[in-house]
Amino acid sequence: MEFKVTKNANILTIVLMVVGLLFTGIGIAVEAGHDHGHHLGTRLAGNLLIDSFFFFGIGLGSLFFLALQYATETGWYATVKRVIEAVAGYLPVGIILMTVTLLYITLADGAHLYLWMDAKKVAEDEIMKGKAVYLNKGFFWVRTVVYFATYYIFWKGFRKRSLLEDVEGGTTIHFTNYKKGALFLVFFAVFSSTSAWDWIMSIDVHWFSTLFGWYVFAGMWCTTMVVLVTTTLYLKKKGYLPNVNESHIHDLGKWTFATSFLWSYLWFSQFMLIWYANIPEEVTYYMTRIKDFNFLYFGMFLINFAFPMVLLMSRDAKRHAGVLTFVGAIIMFGHWVDVYIMIMAGSMGEAAYIGFMEIGLLLTVLGLFIKVVLTNLTKAPLSVVNHPFLDESIHHDI
Repeated sequence: MEFKVTKNANILTIVLMVVGLLFTGIGIAVEAGHDHGHHLGTRLAGNLLIDSFFFFGIGLGSLFFLALQYATETGWYATVKRVIEAVAGYLPVGIILMTVTLLYITLADGAHLYLWMDAKKVAEDEIMKGKAVYLNKGFFWVRTVVYFATYYIFWKGFRKRSLLEDVEGGTTIHFTNYKKGALFLVFFAVFSSTSAWDWIMSIDVHWFSTLFGWYVFAGMWCTTMVVLVTTTLYLKKKGYLPNVNESHIHDLGKWTFATSFLWSYLWFSQFMLIWYANIPEEVTYYMTRIKDFNFLYFGMFLINFAFPMVLLMSRDAKRHAGVLTFVGAIIMFGHWVDVYIMIMAGSMGEAAYIGFMEIGLLLTVLGLFIKVVLTNLTKAPLSVVNHPFLDESIHHDI
C-alpha cells in the first residue's frame, strides 16, 4: 500500500513553517532593537545550531537504529522498516542545514559560540592554545565533512539495497546489509562522540567530560524512538501498515522507555561524578546551568525521566496510542530543551531566554522535518516484500 500525504498534513507543515518564520522575524527585530552588542548574532547562530542539530540527530538516530537491526539480524522490525527509512531520509536535508549553520558560525569567527575560532581570544587563553591542535577551523571542517560523507554514503546504500531487495529477493542483499550495518556501528561509535565534542562540547571550551558523547547520543536515540512510534501510530490511524500489530507498537514503546532511562542514567552519572569531585574547572559547567537555568535544567531532567517512568511503566501503556503520543510529545520537547541548554548556557549564559526567535526557528524546522518525512513515506510502498524476516515480523507476538 502506497502512502499519500493528506491535504491537512500539507497545510499543517506550511502553517508551521510560515508561523515559524514570522515568529523568527519578530524575534530578530526585537533583539536588534536592543543594544546587546553581539547578542543578536550569537543568539541567531545558537538557535540555528539547536534546531539543525536536534532534527539532524533524529535522522541520524534512525539510521543508527536501522543499522542496529541489520547488524543484530532482528526480525520484528520488518513491518515498520519503511517508517525507519523515511525518518532516516531526513538526513540529507539535515546535513544541508547543519552545513549552512556551521558555515555561518565559522565565517563569523565562531559567532561567540566557538571561542576557539576567534584567533584573538585564542592568543589570550592558554587553555585554548593547548587545544588548538584539535580545535581549529581547518581540522574542524575536515572532521565535519568526514562525518557527513560517512553518514550520507551509508544512508544511500541502505536505502538503495532496501528497494532492490523488494525486486530481487533472496538473502544476498540481507547479508550485505548485515555486514554494512555492523561496519556503520563501528564508525558511529566513534563519530557520535567526536561530533558531539566538536559541535556542542567545544562551546564550553575550557570544560570536558568523557561521558558527554554518550549523553548526547542517548538523547538523540530517545527522541528518535519517540518519532518512530508516533509516526507508526499516525500511519495506523490513517489505515496504513495493516501488518503492524500491538506487539510492534509495544516494542517501539519499550525502546522509548529504555532509552529514556539510558539518558537519565547518563545525565545523573555525569552530574554526580563531577559535582561530587568538585574540581573547579569541571564543576563550573553545572554552576552556570544551575545559576542561570535552574528551573529549565532540573525541570527538563524531571520531564525526561519521570514522565516515561510513571506513564510508560505498564505493558498496556506501551500499547496505548494516546499515552504514547502524549508522553512522546513531552519527551521530545524535553530533549529540545536539553539541547537548548547545552548550547545557549555555554554561549549566552544569563542573557539567554526562550522567546519569539527560539519558538519560531523550532516551528520552522519542525514543519520542514514533518514535510520531508511525509514525502519520504510516499516514495516507496509502506510494506516491504521479500525481506527474509517478513513472515516472522507479520506474526510477531509478545
